[in-house]
Amino acid sequence: MRRFLRASLTTAVLFFAGSALAQAPAPAPVPDTMPFDIPYGTPISLERAKQVAEAAMAEAKKRNWKDAIAIVGPAGDLVYFVKMDGTQYASSRIAEDKAHAAAIFRRPTKVFFDQMETGHPYIATLAGVVASDGGLPIIESGKVIGAIGISGGSGPQDGVIAKAGADTVK
Repeated sequence: MRRFLRASLTTAVLFFAGSALAQAPAPAPVPDTMPFDIPYGTPISLERAKQVAEAAMAEAKKRNWKDAIAIVGPAGDLVYFVKMDGTQYASSRIAEDKAHAAAIFRRPTKVFFDQMETGHPYIATLAGVVASDGGLPIIESGKVIGAIGISGGSGPQDGVIAKAGADTVK
């Protein structure tokens, strides 16, 4: 009887293991070109960074949201920062981290959020990643000149404010 149970159990384990392997998703295809391969440009000036931040702050005020706004250069170094009255304390650091990630990875931080949400937790092992909406590269003439990071609201709210700022640069 024990041999029968052991054999039955072994058969069941092999069956389910085989089924799981058969249902494993195929690996993603290797892209032909580099994703987010945007060249870096001349770093954003202090005056331009201030204009970007002011546009973001105007949008936040219009919506009655309280945000921290960080503008960094293409290497992720802080150029300009402002925190609206009443913004939560944690947002100062988070806004700068979002801007830094958007600049050094040359992509919106929402990309990392989307990857985490779709079953790719390994993304969190990359140094400097912030998996939350609200960080956007600032692109001028097809080149990354910096990035904006917003924190204070939900991820989608932060994304709206970041876009308002980044859209001032063409």
